[in-house]
Formats: sequence, C-alpha cells, structure tokens
Amino acid sequence: MRSIWKGAISFGLVTIPVKLYSATEQKDVTFHQVHREDGGRIRYKRVCTLDGEEVPYSDIAKGYELATGEIVVLTDEDFDDLPLSTSRRIDVLQFAPAEQIDPIYFSKSYYLEPDGQGAKPYVLLRNALEASGQVAVVKVALRQRESLATLRVRDGVFVLETMLWPDEIRAPDFPFLEEDIEVRAQELQMAESLIQTMEAEFDPTEYHDAYREALQQVIEAKVEGKEVIAPPGGEEEAGPAVDLMAALRASVEAAKREREPSKPEKKPTKEPKRKPRKTA
Repeated sequence: MRSIWKGAISFGLVTIPVKLYSATEQKDVTFHQVHREDGGRIRYKRVCTLDGEEVPYSDIAKGYELATGEIVVLTDEDFDDLPLSTSRRIDVLQFAPAEQIDPIYFSKSYYLEPDGQGAKPYVLLRNALEASGQVAVVKVALRQRESLATLRVRDGVFVLETMLWPDEIRAPDFPFLEEDIEVRAQELQMAESLIQTMEAEFDPTEYHDAYREALQQVIEAKVEGKEVIAPPGGEEEAGPAVDLMAALRASVEAAKREREPSKPEKKPTKEPKRKPRKTA
C-alpha cells in the first residue's frame, strides 16, 4: 500500500505522527469508451463553450454558479487562504460509545500507521482506546475538505472513518410514514420467527460478487475466441405477496430446510434369504 497523506493525531498535549492509507478498494471491472468499428480509444477535448477554443489544463479554474446563472471563478489562491486549521492534524474532539453514532454518517475508511518515532504513543493510545470500548470523534482535512471522523481499532491498527456532516443526511420523507398501517400480532410473530430462523454469525467470506465473476468470464471467453455463454439467470423476481401470513410461513419453512444439515441417504438393507422348509 502507498500512503496518501501524512500528518499527526493531536490528543491533548500528545502528538502522534502517522501515515494515512486507503483501507478499501473497489473491485469493479473497468472499461474504456472505444470506437465500435476499430476499438480506438475515444478522447475528449476541454473546449470553452463561449469561444469554442480548446483550453489547456493550466488555464482551468473552479467556477460556482449562482442562481442568476452567473459564474464566480475561484483560483487556487482562494482555496489556499481558507482557514483549514486541521490541514495536517487529526484533532481528537471527544470520546463516545460506538453505538451512539449512526452508520449512515460513515463515508470512507482509512488505515493509520505510526510514522517515525510515533510507534510508542500510537500503541499507548490504541490500547487505551481499545480498553475504553469507545471511539474517538475527530476532525480532519483531506483533499481540501474538512470532515468529522471517528478513530477505532481494528486488528491492532487505527481505522479513521470519515463522516458526513448532519446537513448532508437526507430526511426520509415518504408518504407511507403518514399512513396508519395496521400489523396484526400473528404477522409480527411470524416475521420475528423468520428472523430467528435466519440468524447466523456473519462471515463476509461466504459472499461473492456473482455479477463481476460472470462479467470476467465473458471477457476471458472473448479473449480466447470462444463462444460467449450467458450465465444462468437468477430466480424470477416475485411479485407482492397476496397473503402475507402464507408468504411468511412459507419463508420460515424454506429457511428451516436450508439450515438443516443434509442427511446421507440410507442404503436399502437386503432381506436375509429364507431357508426352504424340510418336508416330511
């Protein structure tokens, strides 16, 4: 892994130099836009809509459009003057129980590695945070954007998880929330039974990206000049349940069958041959 940022955790009067690494990566199959006839790459030019001239990258600035349609042009110098006090610091603001932070706030995860002489204070804070059972709420600036974040420990390493600001979370404003929908006690009990039947320890390695794997097979078949065979489709999407109780009951039974260990088939036992009776 290659570090993408260097800074320090500021914890009271303690400063811990750290390096930042992306903790996740997308495994999407990437494509280029090409000419269908000859496979040539499609390239785009940066053209000004006013004079039609191609613009070099060095002459491109950021523009903010007003409600009137006018554009306010901002230069790199304008951004340099912004008061990002945490530009090279991860400031610890408070400590809080992890369950108090709604996961909807989390944006992206990063690993933190101690840098230089920071190993001992790093391990000290890590052990203290792990023993407390809490997470640190911090503030950090990455790529000219200030964010709230949390610090937690995973596999002996600090994980920095950037967060969205409260005004970036949309309110769920849906009509059904205003409706008086009645749920019968029997339906609720059956739904709870279905949940209990499907309970299991979460193991992420049990799941895989079937679409990406099928797409990779199509690409490999194309490379080898083989006929592309469409992967088997999934089950047809079921429509809305007409009888909710019947659907829940059938779901519980299906879940129970999937959880039952497969029993080996019993081999039929041969009946012992009867000895012929002696005649007098």
